[in-house]
Amino acid sequence: MTAADLIAWTQTTLLTGDLAKAEPKALRYRLLHVAARITRGQRKHFVRIAEHWPWRHDLAAAFAQLAALPQPLRT
Repeated sequence: MTAADLIAWTQTTLLTGDLAKAEPKALRYRLLHVAARITRGQRKHFVRIAEHWPWRHDLAAAFAQLAALPQPLRT
């Protein structure tokens, strides 16, 4: 149930176009099985997406949308 909720939240909040309406199987193939590497440098984390991956721009836009969300308040 948690995975289904997370995919639904991702689609409504972060994705646009065809991926916002795609079935979970299509999302797994296009986004979750991406050829990428997480690297660190300059005190930051980077996601290096392979240039040949056809949905790299969609994934990069989703990460940018995620970074633009307001941070929760800490008390």
